[in-house]
Amino acid sequence: MNISYDYYRVFYYVAKYKKFTQASKVLLSNQPNITRTVRLLEDALGCSLFVRSNRGVTLTPEGEKLYAHVRIAFEHIESAEEEISLNKSLQSGIVSIGASEVALRSLLLPILKKYRTLYPGVRIHITNHSTPEAIAALENGLVDLAVVTTPTVKSSTLTERRLKSFREVAVCSDRFARLLERKVTLKELAMYPIISLGAHTKTHEFYSEFFSEHGVAFAPDIEAATADHILPMIESDLGIGFIPTDFLKNMNSVNVIDLEEEIPVRHICTVKRRDRSLSIAAKELERLLNDSGTENGQ
Repeated sequence: MNISYDYYRVFYYVAKYKKFTQASKVLLSNQPNITRTVRLLEDALGCSLFVRSNRGVTLTPEGEKLYAHVRIAFEHIESAEEEISLNKSLQSGIVSIGASEVALRSLLLPILKKYRTLYPGVRIHITNHSTPEAIAALENGLVDLAVVTTPTVKSSTLTERRLKSFREVAVCSDRFARLLERKVTLKELAMYPIISLGAHTKTHEFYSEFFSEHGVAFAPDIEAATADHILPMIESDLGIGFIPTDFLKNMNSVNVIDLEEEIPVRHICTVKRRDRSLSIAAKELERLLNDSGTENGQ
């Protein structure tokens, strides 16, 4: 049976919308042409496919059978068209990301490597920020996405998705080896020089709350600009700091302190604006990030 593809295309949209007028709008045609095409298909198949009424059309039993097969075929075609369109759109463009150091090193870098392999024509602009700075850049329209660590900045204009949990540990150099002989309380730890991010950061806020919950004041002796500054300072015997466990892989120059109190779990998350649509390039990066969150059980 040699029936035109266009006949099935018209049938699909009439069956989908249950109105000839709506199908004609989608197909950029007119109602008489749509009606004529449906009748030609019915003549070719030797059966009625629709029951007409003033409220629209409904499928006959034969129409239901045909639509069950045609719908699957056209959904596959539409999906293929979308994939082709997406690939064309991702041949160029730019994605801007505001990322904290921990988010960059613990999650973002391998995803960016995958993204660049898939879409080498898309340029990536990364700015290294604290969480508040990254979110401020997002709110001001300077970046498409913020990839940061909790706690974040709460706002009704933003939406947040957690991607990966991580833990931090207290670490020191051999200079403070006496702290490695037994469990250490926060009260004892506070007697030694502490290295932390600055007071304007959410990490500082996180540890201030953690220490306060255990009745200890958090008063760092040295404040670093970014998280990657803390480890070299610890290695240089300047004090004790809190480092994500991911940063300590294959690291023999510092020692983990066995704390009496457990440091709460933190999370890496994406933040975006509710009122702003992402570009196709940014959406694809967001998809890869979300997929990583699924893999990490988030």
